[in-house]
Amino acid sequence: MVAGWVSLAAAAAESTVLVYPRSESASDSQVVYDYELLRQALEATVATHGPYELRPPAAAMNQARAADEIATGSGLVNVLARSTTQEQEQRLLPVRIPIDKGLISYRVFLIRSDMQDRFAAVNTLDDLRGYSVGSYPTWADTRILREAGFKVVTGDSYEGLFRMLVARRFDFFSRSADEAYREYDERRELLPEMRVEDHLLLHFPTTRFFFVRRSDEGTKLAARIEAGLNRMIKDGSFDALFVKYKGPLIERAHLRTRRTFNIENPALSPETLAARKARPELWFDPARGR
Repeated sequence: MVAGWVSLAAAAAESTVLVYPRSESASDSQVVYDYELLRQALEATVATHGPYELRPPAAAMNQARAADEIATGSGLVNVLARSTTQEQEQRLLPVRIPIDKGLISYRVFLIRSDMQDRFAAVNTLDDLRGYSVGSYPTWADTRILREAGFKVVTGDSYEGLFRMLVARRFDFFSRSADEAYREYDERRELLPEMRVEDHLLLHFPTTRFFFVRRSDEGTKLAARIEAGLNRMIKDGSFDALFVKYKGPLIERAHLRTRRTFNIENPALSPETLAARKARPELWFDPARGR
């Protein structure tokens, strides 16, 4: 999926080795953006931190297992991109720069085509709560949506959730703006009954971070990734990569014209809230379109 998974920046000095998990889903191109952002952050720090090697583990794994492997120090993986929660930040060490600019806070819905008229008639949050939503048991979304009063139906695999939607096991699948259109495009031939809903937007504050192990080695790795991301922010390459991968999908979502409903995120840590207030320019704003 990503050409040249192994990237050797130099051979003269000892390399920093990062093992980054592959997705269980062959269609999950989200990993391409995350990988490229991580690779560029490492490349930006070669002069100060030395060479690096970025490679996949021997087997694909879901995020929950990858987090377990990092926490236990198994060595199978040592860096992970994932939605953040207070619990996750206590277990693993976050690099507290929003790699998706918080775009995952803005949710549009995958639905069945025959449900569009019913969703178009949704005018209040209580109206929306009348429809069931699909999620995965270990995703932060599951707790957020349940505590907001939604009926959440969980599935046992990422790919299975799309099939469950089409099979009428639940009514909508809440996805970030870039995820929804990408996932629709990747599955439109396989699941022609599925579409992206046209009018609604659900918002709750969250983001995705890179995570490493809470250890001396992990602290050094986090410092390097953070330094690289900050250099990318300063020279504009972070924004350029975001626009390249996310921009066309954001444009398709027409976020500014959607009917928006806001809910709380009880899983967000005070530290992440503080980081958002300290550097608001790093966070996506639909009004600005970036």
